[in-house]
Amino acid sequence: MHLYLCSSNMESHGEVDLRGFMDEERKKINLPRRLSFGAHHNSSEPNIYNIASPRPSSTSATSIPLWPLSPETPWTLSPVRTSPSQPLLYHCIASLHRHEGNIFSITLTKDFIFTGSESKRIHVWKQPDCTEIGYIRANSGQVRALLAYGRMLFTTHSDCKIRVWNVSITENSRPKKIATLPQRSPFSLMFLRKSSHQHRNIISCLAYNPEERLLYTGSWDKTVKAWNVSEKLCVDSFVAHEGHVNAIVVNEHDGCVFTCSSDGSVKIWRRVSGENSHILTMTLKFQLSPVNALALSLSPSTCLLYSGSSDGLINFWEKEKMSGRYNHGGFLQGHHFAVLCLVAIGDIVFSGSEDSTIRVWRREEGNCLHSCLSVIEGHHGPVKCLAVSLESDNLVKCMLIYSASLDQTFKVWRVKIYPIEKPNSEEPVKDQQREVVEFETSPVLSPSWVEKKLQRDHFQ
Repeated sequence: MHLYLCSSNMESHGEVDLRGFMDEERKKINLPRRLSFGAHHNSSEPNIYNIASPRPSSTSATSIPLWPLSPETPWTLSPVRTSPSQPLLYHCIASLHRHEGNIFSITLTKDFIFTGSESKRIHVWKQPDCTEIGYIRANSGQVRALLAYGRMLFTTHSDCKIRVWNVSITENSRPKKIATLPQRSPFSLMFLRKSSHQHRNIISCLAYNPEERLLYTGSWDKTVKAWNVSEKLCVDSFVAHEGHVNAIVVNEHDGCVFTCSSDGSVKIWRRVSGENSHILTMTLKFQLSPVNALALSLSPSTCLLYSGSSDGLINFWEKEKMSGRYNHGGFLQGHHFAVLCLVAIGDIVFSGSEDSTIRVWRREEGNCLHSCLSVIEGHHGPVKCLAVSLESDNLVKCMLIYSASLDQTFKVWRVKIYPIEKPNSEEPVKDQQREVVEFETSPVLSPSWVEKKLQRDHFQ
C-alpha cells in the first residue's frame, strides 16, 4: 500500500488565509510513527492557485496487530487551488493506493474507519488521521457491504453470508466474530446444503433498524431479508424487485424500508404491525435507468429521500407531514455518468459518480431548492463508495469525507461549509450561466478504467 498526505483542490469562502489554514490543518494530523515526509518534497515551491467556478443547480480468524501494517511510506504535499466565490473550502488530507483490489464499502464508528474490498481482510483505520490499526480476517472475501452500529459491525461476503462482529477495540481487546447469518442447522451440516434462508447471490447492501433490532439485507438475487440480530434468525424474506437490489435504507422514526434496483424502481416497504412480514406501500418512480444509491435526510421538520441513477441524475422526494406520502420534488443534475453512492447529513448531500468526481449539494432552508457547492476532483476512476463524519456543526460546518474509487485509491477530504451570505443589492449580478460554461470540466478517467468500461464488466 502507498499512503500519501495531500492537500489539493482547496476552495475558499471570502478572504480566507489559506496558508494559515494549511498550517492549522497540518497540526491536526497525527502522523503514524512509521511514516515519514518524503525527501522528494521541496517545501520552497510556491503554492499554485487556480480559479474554479461554482456549479449551480465457519470461524473466521481475527487479526489486529498493534503496529501499522504498511511499510514506511513517503508523505507528499500537493498544490492548493482556491475559488474566492465558493461558500466551501476543502482539501485532501490523505490518499492511499491499495494493491489488494478495489474497495467496495466504507463504514464509520466514532473512532474508527472500516473498509471492505475484494480480499478477505476488513481493514481498520483510526479517525481522522488514517493510521492503520490492523485488519479483521474472514473466511470469505468480496466484502461488498459494511455497516457499523454501536459496537457491532455487519459484513457481507462472497459466500452469501453475513458476519456480525464485536468491534470494541481497546489495548486489551480485539474485534471478535459473534455470529454468522444464517446459522447452519445440524441437518444442513449433515447434507452440506445451503440454508433455505441464505441469499443466492451477492449481498449488495445493508440497513439496520435499532428500535426493532432488525438487520435488512438486499441482494442481487432480487430479494430483501430481515434478520433478528438478537435471536440470529431470518424473520422475513421477500422478492423486492425484478432486478438486482442495489441499496437499502431505513427510516428509524417510522420503520419504513426503502429499496432501489437496477430495474429502475424505488420502493417503500412497511412491517405489518405485530408481525414479521413486510408489505409494499408505494413505488415512487419507475424509469429505464438503473437506480444505484439511496440516502435519507431526516430532521424534525423534513424528511427527504434521494436516489442516484445511472443517467447521472439524483432524484428526491419529500414526505408530506399529514398523509405521509412521498412527493417527487425534482432532480439534481451535474454528474456526467452514473451516480454510484450518496450520503445525506442535514441539508448537505454528497454524491459519488462514475465520472470520478464527488459533488457537494446544499438544500436551501424552507424549500427544496438545491445548489451544487463544489465538485471535488482527485480520483481517476469511478467513486464507488462514500462515508462522511461531522466534526463540528457550528456556524461553519466541518466534515470529513472518506471516498474509495475503482482506481484502487482511498482518499480522505476535510470540508468546511460556510453559511449562506445574503446577496448585496449594490453588487452587480453575475452571469452564472456564462461562468458555468466557461469553467465546466470533463472527467479524467484512467486508461484501465476506460478499457473495463468498454468491456462492460466494470461493476462486477
